[in-house]
Amino acid sequence: MTDRRTTLKLVIAAAAAMPALRARANYRDNLEPGASEPGDVRRFEPTIHGYGPDPDLIKAYEKGAFWPLTMNAGQRQLAAALCDLIIPADEHSPSASAVGAVDFIDEWISAPYPKQREDRDTVLNGFVWLDGEARRRFEQPFAKLHEAQQRTICDRICDASRAAADLRGPAQFFAAYRNLTAAGFYTTLAGRKDLQYIGNVALTHFDGAPVELLRKLGLA
Repeated sequence: MTDRRTTLKLVIAAAAAMPALRARANYRDNLEPGASEPGDVRRFEPTIHGYGPDPDLIKAYEKGAFWPLTMNAGQRQLAAALCDLIIPADEHSPSASAVGAVDFIDEWISAPYPKQREDRDTVLNGFVWLDGEARRRFEQPFAKLHEAQQRTICDRICDASRAAADLRGPAQFFAAYRNLTAAGFYTTLAGRKDLQYIGNVALTHFDGAPVELLRKLGLA
């Protein structure tokens, strides 16, 4: 599994490579016999054309204000468990689910645009694989497993370069979900604090670049 510091490096790299998250995986070949497709999934068509107007950044919007959300209660539980396995709480910050990463992911995969719709299939089919694997190995849904059991499953798919050939689809799902979790976490106040990011803060004054640096650059 990937620890928090490695996840931090991954999210920085992912910012420059977000299109790579759009790979659509076919998980049906990996389902256990008798496993079903994602239940209670709303199939809806875009209700707006293009990307619509910019939202009012001053206004507080309720969840689902722009389009119907996708995840049902069971899927949200699984989503939270996986988010917290990827970015757990530690001495510096809360867990990913505690700061709304599940809401972020649900909103993302519910957006009626082509790339988000691909991510929606990737995430929901990945959930089916995780639950199927959890029930096959431990006779419990993934969200109810102990952390060590969850790690046993995810350790097999957390590195696409080392995943077995029959696990490439689930590994692509895990890579996409890890980046979505990181994006949801590190764009919050808690996530920026964990990054030690000091931008977006009003300054009462600005002294400019240090003279030593300007001289080094030949600008002073």
